[in-house]
Amino acid sequence: MLRMPERPQPPVWLVIIRLLRWHKPEGRLILMIPALWAVFLAASGKPPLPLVGVIILGTLATSAAGCVVNDLWDRDIDPEVERTRDRPLASRALSVKVGIVVAIVSLACAAILAFYLNPLSFWLCVAAVPVIVLYPGAKRVFPVPQLVLSIAWGFGVLISWSAVTQTITQPTWLLWGATVLWTLGFDTVYAMSDKEDDRRIGVNSSALFFGNYAPVAIGIFFAGTILLLAWLGLLINLHFAFWISLAVATIGWVWQSLRLRQRDLPNSVYGKMFRQNVWIGFILLAGMIAGSF
Repeated sequence: MLRMPERPQPPVWLVIIRLLRWHKPEGRLILMIPALWAVFLAASGKPPLPLVGVIILGTLATSAAGCVVNDLWDRDIDPEVERTRDRPLASRALSVKVGIVVAIVSLACAAILAFYLNPLSFWLCVAAVPVIVLYPGAKRVFPVPQLVLSIAWGFGVLISWSAVTQTITQPTWLLWGATVLWTLGFDTVYAMSDKEDDRRIGVNSSALFFGNYAPVAIGIFFAGTILLLAWLGLLINLHFAFWISLAVATIGWVWQSLRLRQRDLPNSVYGKMFRQNVWIGFILLAGMIAGSF
């Protein structure tokens, strides 16, 4: 009997890129967006370029660490979920030891970048670490773990804004609230694709918590995001370009909320909506920059 030749194994560095999810840039970009919102708004559209570089690299390092920590927590659960069973730690393409080393290196890179910031921003970076590390565990004990993730996302706003102004004011909190609600919205959309697997395994998600009312909840989260961004725009006197971008974002979020009410959507739709939120975030960023002048 002829034996089929074994497929060559990819090099370790390529598997590590998959572990860091750098082959799926939308997840890295969507963390970067609120941090960029904050740094440009706090600086009236003209932040120092070195600081922008630190924010970009810092979000890349932090999201990399978050991905690895998540996969370490879930290495025995991910094989049971269709979307995640091929992840390097779940498929045993990488060992736990390698995963821990990669997580430590990623956090060390983020820490080095944090030393560039002022003391308030630095300590906010430190405060964000436990939230990032504990988020995957929240799926086991907390009914809406996406709220923990949203708070972790919100640290990007607090860190970036305070890096410019060395303080946190009302506009900062409005942007933080908008970020938390936006993240709750798009990550609940993302969780809907795993709903049946999560129910079978016994882990929590906002999609399971809200059940049939998940589309309504997502619509409320997006509506809250719009209201807080509008309040922020009025408070700091953003100009016409911002309001155009907010109108475009509103159309996108309304369309998503209505689409989610349809029955028997294929799982691929939820991933597409998640990626659409990356574009919505960048449209808002462009409007915030142009509207600051």
